[in-house]
Amino acid sequence: MRSARRGAMAAAVAVALTTVLAATPGSAAADPTAPPTAGVEVEIPGPEHGTLAGAGHTHVPPEGRNRPASRLSATEAAADGEVTKLIDNGPTADRLDIVVVGDGYTAAELPRFRADAQQKWAELTAVEPYTTYRNLFNVWTVDAVSNESGVSGDPAPDTLRDTALGSYFWCDDIERLLCVDQGKVDGYVAKAPEADLVLVLANSTKYGGAGYNEPSKTLGYEGISTASAGNEKSGQVAIHETGHSLGKLADEYFYPNYPGYERYVGPEPADSNITSFTADDLADRGAKWHRWLGEQSPDGGTVGAYEGGGYYVTGLRRPTENSLMRSLGQPFNLPGVEAMIAGFYREARIASPVTATDRTLRMGDTAKALVPRLTGADGRQLRIRWYLDGREMTSLAGRTDVRVSDLALRLLDLRRHTLSITAEDRTPSVRDRAIARTMKSTVSWTVRL
Repeated sequence: MRSARRGAMAAAVAVALTTVLAATPGSAAADPTAPPTAGVEVEIPGPEHGTLAGAGHTHVPPEGRNRPASRLSATEAAADGEVTKLIDNGPTADRLDIVVVGDGYTAAELPRFRADAQQKWAELTAVEPYTTYRNLFNVWTVDAVSNESGVSGDPAPDTLRDTALGSYFWCDDIERLLCVDQGKVDGYVAKAPEADLVLVLANSTKYGGAGYNEPSKTLGYEGISTASAGNEKSGQVAIHETGHSLGKLADEYFYPNYPGYERYVGPEPADSNITSFTADDLADRGAKWHRWLGEQSPDGGTVGAYEGGGYYVTGLRRPTENSLMRSLGQPFNLPGVEAMIAGFYREARIASPVTATDRTLRMGDTAKALVPRLTGADGRQLRIRWYLDGREMTSLAGRTDVRVSDLALRLLDLRRHTLSITAEDRTPSVRDRAIARTMKSTVSWTVRL
């Protein structure tokens, strides 16, 4: 039995690697001479009884198995598509909005879907930097009513279920690869006010998932992660996939004893967490994660340049031995945490006006802003400062609201003045100055006595 399992795992890796050379342009595995491949590229999760976070990529039809949409009764149709704001941390324009859609849940099972979504959010925010920055996120659920409970391919390849999103295991003949009909997913995602990241939860305990990491051309979200709602390890797969979609991180795993992946000989990859350079080269060139060299990393060990990564055994190096971009159940390493925070700030702002900014504030008014609290173990908070006509008012530091009447002694005329609040994140987890410059937000009001 064990030898049969090893054979199946090897076959799955072989299938994955037949298409890994058609990876995203600019990545280490890209082959510009390869012919275009039909379908959408997805990452295959690593085997269930192993540690690897992934097993390469393949291309699958965006429409999945192209099954017709479910026919719903009037009662079911009334429940279908209902949107709930599961986590509310502020305006969608200034937050990173995750949309969770379930598949294989009947109308009677929708309460369990919402509970499953809450549980997956808890799994996500148990991993740094999500733990510290959880208040930068909104989480929406969209109810998708299926005619049948469960999803296709569970428990057997020939199991068919009539579901809202057409989820199915055994996608591309890989048991753990859980694919969807992207058009149907988008039909539900579009019902939410905003989507920066999409998670599809299958009503299943079977191990599996997939990473659709290409940004949506129509709805603008960064990618889709699929996962089994009832399988804890599948949740780790989904978090790994956000490393690609939000952090723009490369895979740090590699394939020993597979022809063609013994040594990488191409140009320096664009990805921030793999390199053809040694640690000394990184330090001399001031390249990539050079600022973190020698530091102790959350995933264990010291940041350096470890042989193997981007699918290749040699020729490419990764920052640490065993981060989440290589193995499930591990944290992000220090360069990975920095990249994830950079991804958060591409979508989120840390100062949002509560008081409207499109009118002049007078004596009876209060200028108020929403600044999220950080929830890291170190207790660190965002730095909040106030300015009047560009001059800092140090006595107001840390506040999120100011009454115009408190400024009366400073406003000695009847002219208009500019009152501003600036929130800045000065986390030690970011050392790249270009990233640090994106981690500041300002809101301004016009005030007058």
